[in-house]
Amino acid sequence: ARANLDLRCPSRVLARIGSFTAMALGQLEARALEIDWTHLLRPDVPVRVEATVAGSKIARKDAAADRLARAIRNAAGVAMGPDGVTIRLRIEADRATLSVDTSGAPLHRRGNKTDVARAPIRETMAAAFLRQCGHDGAEPVLDPMCGSGTFVIEAAEIAMGLQPGRNRAFAFAHLACVDPADLARARREPHREVTIRFQGSDRDRGAVQAARANAMRAGVAPICTFDPVPISDLARPEGPPGLVVVNPPYGARIGDVRGLHGLYAAFGRVMAERFGGWRVGLVTTEPALAKATKLPFRPPGPPVPHGPLKVRLWQTGPLP
Repeated sequence: ARANLDLRCPSRVLARIGSFTAMALGQLEARALEIDWTHLLRPDVPVRVEATVAGSKIARKDAAADRLARAIRNAAGVAMGPDGVTIRLRIEADRATLSVDTSGAPLHRRGNKTDVARAPIRETMAAAFLRQCGHDGAEPVLDPMCGSGTFVIEAAEIAMGLQPGRNRAFAFAHLACVDPADLARARREPHREVTIRFQGSDRDRGAVQAARANAMRAGVAPICTFDPVPISDLARPEGPPGLVVVNPPYGARIGDVRGLHGLYAAFGRVMAERFGGWRVGLVTTEPALAKATKLPFRPPGPPVPHGPLKVRLWQTGPLP
């Protein structure tokens, strides 16, 4: 319960329930029958089995999934179905590992962002990049190309001490071994008073409206501001410097890479001229676009999968 409610960066939480050697389907089924499935599964909740195999004598993942499903049905008397609890089987080098998906829907689905702009960044990825930038909730954060507001909302939630999973349900609630009171005990109220503000802007008025609505649902609207402002008109916020974090268009899905050099250059000029003392974190697929800003970026972070793309985080220290 605490892992699903509190962790911001993982995609899901899997609980290991068994690991053993399996070089044939019969061996897989026999060893699976040794697990106490009745302790884990409820007869009224359907089960789905997902399997992956790599470098093993059992080569077909569908056959492995079917054999494990048969073992679970025989041991626990549960039905197989698309909704309910998911058991994940991974066979690698003849070693089978069984896990139960305790999350259900991926953890980036916080339950708050129903209004989505084009090419949104996942909440889990935004939280991870904020962490890489050193954000702990004690500094203002500004996203001048905020889209549906993901960076700003995540930063504000961190500042308020809000649990990312507070507004959603989890698959572990359907497990036989879980006391329903566990979830209630793991939930907690916000525990920080926040005096700083978190700001987003975007030239797209529709995106700004979506960001405001998402912040309202997330419960962070009182400390967030979203305005329809193009990069060229961006003003430095009053108060202490903080972090500017931005996920601009890459050209792969929105716009053309060659046409984006001007946008990145304009962003860099505004940062250099108006945001002395602020740090910058920029997410992009293209090193040439990051370099077009002419900002003093450190070497970029490792590539991170973002749908079919690979993105990197580029960071500066406090700007002169």
